[in-house]
Amino acid sequence: MDISSSAEFAAEPDRVYAMMIDRDYLEQVCVASHASAYDVSVAGAKTKTSRTLESPATAAKFTGPQLTVVEEVTWGPAAQDGSRVGDMRLTVSGQPVALNGTMTISPGGPGSVLQLTGQLKVSIPLLGRKLEESAAPAVLAGFKTHRKVGADWLAG
Repeated sequence: MDISSSAEFAAEPDRVYAMMIDRDYLEQVCVASHASAYDVSVAGAKTKTSRTLESPATAAKFTGPQLTVVEEVTWGPAAQDGSRVGDMRLTVSGQPVALNGTMTISPGGPGSVLQLTGQLKVSIPLLGRKLEESAAPAVLAGFKTHRKVGADWLAG
């Protein structure tokens, strides 16, 4: 299932990129997503977050009351206009769920646009498509958390 969302920030791409690889910012995203536990690592242009979250009601009978979402992004170098593309992979530990895609920071809007595009896949015969449809809002909610926390981060 195709996933796409964007967020506009009032900052230049280099500043948005610096935010996206900042450990404190990523920890704030984890806290704002109501993670009961989380871990954040940053190694140069590669970030990894692991968040334990309450399972969405539609998935709880398959996942149990909690699930652990692991998000890894490896950012490429800046283009001449400051834009960057990051390869992104989101998985749910112990579950046949993955989102493979890209995050792109580019000039636009009030300063920059962060765009998420990817392919969400739930590898369960017969039920996969239905579960993808029910998982998509939770994935997009996580991206909206980046939007809100990022706006506050850049303003502060």
